[in-house]
Amino acid sequence: MKLLKTIKFDEVNPEELEKYEFRQTARAIVFDKEGKIALLFVSKKGYHKLPGGGIEKGESIEDALKRECLEEIGCEIKITGEIGTIIEHRKAFKINQESFCYLAKVVGEKGEPAFMDDEIEEGFLALWVSLDEAIKILETDKSDDYQGKFIKIRDLAFLREI
Repeated sequence: MKLLKTIKFDEVNPEELEKYEFRQTARAIVFDKEGKIALLFVSKKGYHKLPGGGIEKGESIEDALKRECLEEIGCEIKITGEIGTIIEHRKAFKINQESFCYLAKVVGEKGEPAFMDDEIEEGFLALWVSLDEAIKILETDKSDDYQGKFIKIRDLAFLREI
């Protein structure tokens, strides 16, 4: 999969980076039957993000993505294409994160999200909007949240690849 971008706010030397936790995630731009895409609003932190999350030990990227979409947007999905990868050097958390992003479509009917406790606490809300709306929403997000700043850059890059 093509590397689209590396995001870092501070310089990180290679020796320092080796000590960071390496985390892989799966993300998707999921289209419904009306041509709208899923977007998550993290209301307590004031930013939006694409559905997806961490890949668990022994789990394939595709299986992780299907699990995350079922949890976060209440939908079974079919992966229809690859978008690319983005690397994030999150120095404040000592995390080196690689996100794999795919195109997908909803299979069957939309259900209800089954958010994790931390996601409920952060005020997660699933939205369905046009691709253009999603880009505008992310462009206007003004969160001061450290992770939210990475997410905005990352997910805008994925959306603009469409």
